[in-house]
Amino acid sequence: MTDFMNDDFLLDTNVARRLYHEVAADLPIIDYHSHLQQKEIAARKRFADITELWLGGDHYKWRLMRSAGVAETQITGPAAARDKFLAFCRVLPQAIGNPIYHWSHLELRRIFGLQDTINAESAPRLWDELNARLAGMDSWRFLEQAKVEIACTTDDPADDLADHARIAEMPLKTRVLPAYRPDKAMRVNDDGFIDYLQRLGAAADVAIDSFANLIEALARRIAFFHDRGARISDHAVDIALPAAVPTDATLARLFADRLAGRKLDTVELGQYLAGLLAHLGRHYARHDWAMCLHIGAQRNNNRRQFAHLGADTGYDSISDMSCSAGIAALLDALDSEGALPKTMLFCLNPSMNAILSTMLGNFQDGSIAGKLQFGPAWWFNDHRDGNLEQIRTLACHGVLGTFVGMVTDSRSFASYPRHDYFRRLLCRQLGQWVEGGEYPASESALADIVQGICYRNAKQYFGF
Repeated sequence: MTDFMNDDFLLDTNVARRLYHEVAADLPIIDYHSHLQQKEIAARKRFADITELWLGGDHYKWRLMRSAGVAETQITGPAAARDKFLAFCRVLPQAIGNPIYHWSHLELRRIFGLQDTINAESAPRLWDELNARLAGMDSWRFLEQAKVEIACTTDDPADDLADHARIAEMPLKTRVLPAYRPDKAMRVNDDGFIDYLQRLGAAADVAIDSFANLIEALARRIAFFHDRGARISDHAVDIALPAAVPTDATLARLFADRLAGRKLDTVELGQYLAGLLAHLGRHYARHDWAMCLHIGAQRNNNRRQFAHLGADTGYDSISDMSCSAGIAALLDALDSEGALPKTMLFCLNPSMNAILSTMLGNFQDGSIAGKLQFGPAWWFNDHRDGNLEQIRTLACHGVLGTFVGMVTDSRSFASYPRHDYFRRLLCRQLGQWVEGGEYPASESALADIVQGICYRNAKQYFGF
């Protein structure tokens, strides 16, 4: 019988074991997409207890607890921190096959050096032991312990990036860089959109009274972010884009209608988003940025809980929207102008993996290896089978060796063992191909692929 999550966890061939232990395990991490809070890094945040670290804001764990029958009072409600932790530990053993089961034990081992199995029996002891160890740790410790070389946060264009300026002057070994996420400019129908335009305009010193001025303001903030180390933009594409990018005249009319108080219908929303992305893509190309498109989320499905808890609290799911024609039209419009930036397509709907992974090859131009990237297994795909499927799909339709690797996509400083999880799965898949006679047992060639995917490719691709 194999020991539970031993040193060779997920590594089922000799090749996989060698690749992981001798090549992948100790490589630094380039975390090019996270939701870490820069304020918590600048302040060297310490956590009150293990519940704040493990369960605070972690909607992955909240969904699991709800599904296992834990009352909301013990998840996001007023229950004591210890009671919430004990509730999580009590139900975790039921989550066999769920990545959170593996992630939690990896965090226990990699971060805290504990080999316990998490369950109701061990929970009281773990509460005491983890809190004792956590007392000597802060946000910097998590980053440096995990060998995070680069960590990109997620930042609104109107942000002043003052915390990033503070961090840059500190002796933290990890470089913390902003990433540009203009969600509030994209969500044209939100009730706070008009107020947001005033905030954005003040930051950019532009009176935003037209679509052209909106683009000018966003362009100025791109330059501001670029001067402070940003090299990545990020966009949620949650609605279908039209099969043709709209004209500037159409965009000007839609924007004017919204300023006059009329909200856009579904078709118009797609037009607005496509036009905005096309304009932003041109500016990203000028600055040699990567444009990341996170495609296929259906958000805030539970209206009652959205009203109570707000967004990002565990009530999102996968969308079945059709998006291939709109994505192709956007990329083609930029490519036809010679203005297509480096682009990553993150796919939340696994049924669309082949659709989006084959889209990449339509616009590769030889200017950089893997100019268009099939993003890593994201959110609901970030589990064993989802990661392996992403690796295999990219290998089938593209060049796996140019892949820029994994991200945490997390708000938690305890999430970095997810990179270890991914690295083990990558080595597992490569080992199976070699031992199945599908690739030669060349240690140098295999090591080059692993080093590239786990570290080097991202550093080169993003210009870090």
